[in-house]
Amino acid sequence: MDISVYRPGELSAADRASWTAFQSKAHLQGSPELANPFLAPEFTLAMGHHRRGVRVAVVREDGEPAAFFPFQRSLTGVGRAVGLGVSDAQGLVHRPGFDWDARELLRACGLAVWEFDHLVEGQRPFAADATGGFPSPVMDVDQGYEAYLGHLRSHAPKFTRTTLAKERRLGRDAGEVRYVHDERDPAALRTLMGWKSAQYRRTGRSDRFAQAWITDLVRRLFHTRSESFAGVLSVLYAGGTPVAAHFGLRGERVLACWFPAYDPGYAKYSPGLVLHLRMAEAAAADGIAYLDLGRGQKEYKDSLKTREITVSEGWVTRRHPVAVGHRARRAPVRALRNTVQSRPELFEPADRMLKRLGRIRSGNQ
Repeated sequence: MDISVYRPGELSAADRASWTAFQSKAHLQGSPELANPFLAPEFTLAMGHHRRGVRVAVVREDGEPAAFFPFQRSLTGVGRAVGLGVSDAQGLVHRPGFDWDARELLRACGLAVWEFDHLVEGQRPFAADATGGFPSPVMDVDQGYEAYLGHLRSHAPKFTRTTLAKERRLGRDAGEVRYVHDERDPAALRTLMGWKSAQYRRTGRSDRFAQAWITDLVRRLFHTRSESFAGVLSVLYAGGTPVAAHFGLRGERVLACWFPAYDPGYAKYSPGLVLHLRMAEAAAADGIAYLDLGRGQKEYKDSLKTREITVSEGWVTRRHPVAVGHRARRAPVRALRNTVQSRPELFEPADRMLKRLGRIRSGNQ
């Protein structure tokens, strides 16, 4: 293997085209997980504008690209998946049948360790070092919206009936319900980020949009558009007023759900659920195969999903003191978080405490 490492902006047009082609054909070649837009060159390019140390390793065989491995690297050789903490799909994008030695790849990239938290399926050389796998619910719409809705009616009849009834009631009480699948007004994006920030604070979570680089990244992706990739802002209006919105990333076959939020003043109408059903309908009409709701246990995801895929977390390490130190620092934190999240008797009181702290922080005791 011939491995060369580039800054994202240094990739040639031919290399970027090969990367996109691998993703476009992935579902036909038994690797549909590689089609996720978080694995697209556009996401790595955007990350390269806002975070230091973003690189791409291009693996060539007989002079032709065989794989693309995006990563972030510190000066000490600690590697992370691109967008670790905000990206919902990570791994190496490759041609059919390609196999690799994980530690040889790390050596060529100058990494002592590579950490991931959303490794997609089919990454055997990396998955061997995973510390755990986690469900990521999806909404399959490849057979059309009516087929998806039929699945919901048979598997969650009360949920489906109630959500559709709330949409009708929202229209009666607040005015005509209108959905825009690809809203291009930046003001609507600002509204969404404001809602999401308030939600983070209200529930005691860390406010991602308080970090300037995440806000700037989302804005950049909002303006990024090509045939194979786009940042998509979807908005639900009632009586001309936005009541729910979502920003995610669209590939050719996958809509990756990312930042959903709604106006709490309309909570009784469940506008977020109504929005997701409208998103499913529009995505099906656009030829999307499924919506990836992302890792994490949420009641609304359980209600909307048709199945689950698996993402993994862990780290690949070489024999190096930097790798030993990094793993020693990170392993206890991850183990504690995963234990709390996987056990209701621990998660529920922790969640209540966070929400209580959020109310105090927001001045709403």
